[in-house]
Amino acid sequence: MEATLATYFPILGVEKDCILSRQGAVSVVYETTLPEVFTLSNEEYESFHQTWIKAIKLLPKQTVFHKQDWFVAARFQPAFGKEDRSFFGQSSDRFFYERPYLDHRCYIILTRRLNERRSSTSLFSLLCRPHLVPPELLHPTKLQDFLDGCGQFQRVMEDSGYVRLRRVLEKELISTHQRAGLLEQYCFLQEEAASHPIMADIQFREQLQIGSKYCQLYTLGDVVDLPGVCGSRINYDRYSTDRTKFSVGFASVLGQLLPCNHIYNQFLFLEDPQKMMQQLESKRLRLQSLAAYSRENALAREATNEFLNEAISQQRQPVKAHFNLLVWTEEKEELKQLKNLVSSALAQMDATPKQELDGAPQIHWAGLPGNAADFPMNETFDTFVEQATCFLNLETAYQSSLSSIGIRLGDRLTGRPIQVDISDEPMKRGLITNRNKFILGPSGSGKSFFTNHMVRSYYEQGTHVVLVDVGHSYKGLCDLVKGYYFTYSEKAPIRFNPFYIGQGDELDTEKKESIKTLLLALWKKDNETFGRSEYVALSNALQLYFEYVGNNKEVFPCFNSFYEFLQAQFVPLLKEQAVKEKDFDVSNFLYVLRPYYKGGEFDYLLNATEQLDLLQQPFIVFELDNIKDHPILFPVVTLIIMEVFIAKMRKLKGIRKMILIEEAWKAIAKEGMAEYIKYLFKTVRKFFGEAIVVTQEVEDIISSPVVKQAIINNSDCKILLDQSKYQNKFDQIQELLGLTEKEKAQVLSVNKANDPSKKYKEVFISLGGVLSKVYRTEVSLEEYLVYTTEETEKMQVQAYAAKYGGIQEGIKILASEWREKIK
Repeated sequence: MEATLATYFPILGVEKDCILSRQGAVSVVYETTLPEVFTLSNEEYESFHQTWIKAIKLLPKQTVFHKQDWFVAARFQPAFGKEDRSFFGQSSDRFFYERPYLDHRCYIILTRRLNERRSSTSLFSLLCRPHLVPPELLHPTKLQDFLDGCGQFQRVMEDSGYVRLRRVLEKELISTHQRAGLLEQYCFLQEEAASHPIMADIQFREQLQIGSKYCQLYTLGDVVDLPGVCGSRINYDRYSTDRTKFSVGFASVLGQLLPCNHIYNQFLFLEDPQKMMQQLESKRLRLQSLAAYSRENALAREATNEFLNEAISQQRQPVKAHFNLLVWTEEKEELKQLKNLVSSALAQMDATPKQELDGAPQIHWAGLPGNAADFPMNETFDTFVEQATCFLNLETAYQSSLSSIGIRLGDRLTGRPIQVDISDEPMKRGLITNRNKFILGPSGSGKSFFTNHMVRSYYEQGTHVVLVDVGHSYKGLCDLVKGYYFTYSEKAPIRFNPFYIGQGDELDTEKKESIKTLLLALWKKDNETFGRSEYVALSNALQLYFEYVGNNKEVFPCFNSFYEFLQAQFVPLLKEQAVKEKDFDVSNFLYVLRPYYKGGEFDYLLNATEQLDLLQQPFIVFELDNIKDHPILFPVVTLIIMEVFIAKMRKLKGIRKMILIEEAWKAIAKEGMAEYIKYLFKTVRKFFGEAIVVTQEVEDIISSPVVKQAIINNSDCKILLDQSKYQNKFDQIQELLGLTEKEKAQVLSVNKANDPSKKYKEVFISLGGVLSKVYRTEVSLEEYLVYTTEETEKMQVQAYAAKYGGIQEGIKILASEWREKIK
């Protein structure tokens, strides 16, 4: 005869957010947020381990600590249909659609058992003898003591800074017609996001089966199956190198690193220590009397004796413990594969896998939240709190930032896209004091991909971007967003117009000062100085010129009209005022600046008639590859670049500004522009801005005092790509960047064990030396075609853009053709 669930269901009800079992046990449930996997150092693992020990020791006697970690296979579901999604956002959503990953939830259930109650065994489980609890056993004082202990436990855990605990309320514990509660989720292995609860049969006959899910239960409940040594952490060989050891939690192989549907249950039973010691002493005496009959008895006696000695000498708290792993699949053929996965995971812990068959129903039933008091105690083993807590799962998956600002990067294990804010949220949390970034990555490490991806993300979120590049890395992105692209070629030389005052701009002191600085740079050599009278004369000339332009609307402001104004009106004025040549040699000034006037060698440079409104243009690229060694053009262009960004920085209130300087920073520093870079990195944070420098050579950052003193010291966000080429001299980089040993291990693990079925590169990001992670930089095919720096691919993109009337249309068709070829 089949039994109904109602007959054996052990939960009496939920009152005041506490679960009441039919045997009188009271349980409090906390949803727990753990540290992200691959983010803790050796010292942090040990500190976290000690936190668990302190917190568990605060719990009162007869308490069951039950930690339940859910790892359920899920698929990424983007927000399709959003009207504000860009071309890149839509292509990225399609690319990551249904990307598989493990969704992790963690609950800590603290259960208060009754002293008068006999411990359960497999024979006397509640499944075999259901009964109601006598009401007189529920004493209010005992309940309050238990709740106070739970509160202390929560405070100690949260004060550590590693975890957050949230009390699970009644409405989340029990089910409604629209939502499955925690109890029903466990009974029927339903996902948390399930909108409607679905009842299912539970079978224990041939094997554990819940609805259409085939389950297997593996236990660590016997000392002989346990590893000989345990600790707070173990080495993770996949990410370790000869020079560094990469750490994960001791039980992580049963958590986030086990790629299948599973629940990891961890039970600690806090008995009365004196009674436990008396029971062990009696056991030792029995074994001593039987030692002569069996070597096993003699060894067991010695082990029990050592356990008692350690408990007394080291003041250890003995507990009973049990750990089990419930795995499931909806395909019966996959059960063998699951068995291999679990066996491999337990072997990494040096533990012996034991598949539970006869005791599976009772153990599984006791795993129901709030039913830990009915756990069969014959399935537990004696140990100390210090050893038992080594088997707790300490980590969760990567989490998205709460902020909407940031970059879409990938979870390191699965590539699931997550939102990563490396600017605003870290500032609010106090992890960093500025938004500046320093990016280091050798050629071929994916540096251009990451910087393109980062810049594009910030641009789409409303940031004004100024890029200084050598190598045309951002040409495709600039074309796609219809930005301004300044570069030099013989047919189309680089053109500016510093005299133009665009919409939203005005002729203020800063504008005049920047033009004067430019004119003086064109007039005087680096070793020449200018006098006070010359400075005043230029100020007067500019003031009169702009008054002249304002009164004569037909005059177009540019260097040509300024030069003509000097010749026609300012020179006669100087003669009227009898200004001496030694005070301002206007003839020399006009002669030196003649090459920039129409008909001169550089007449194109300061007389642009298009792409003039630089202040309001949100995306500007200055490509300096062809002029970085030019003695005339390069200093002028760098001055204009700095003037453009400083104008944005000071005049665009409430708008994020970003200046990214690629390898051109080396040439800029040589041309006496080091002071500008220092100024930017020290003050840009005050104007809601961020300065970013990108470099690829180790020698550059080690040898340049500008980078060392100004850039690195004022860049709280450090981004490193694959440094495997520099493993042997990474100590220099580590010292220069101030990286910790944990960060060193993370950096050298980059790209160590990438998924061969996916095309991506990893990136290391450190925020203020406090929080550091490694992410995937994985993009859609459309994004790849825009970001690529391969010459043949760039030419193909340009050809398709010309053929189909625009880069976006060309990329769509090219990407479609590439996908067809892959198929």
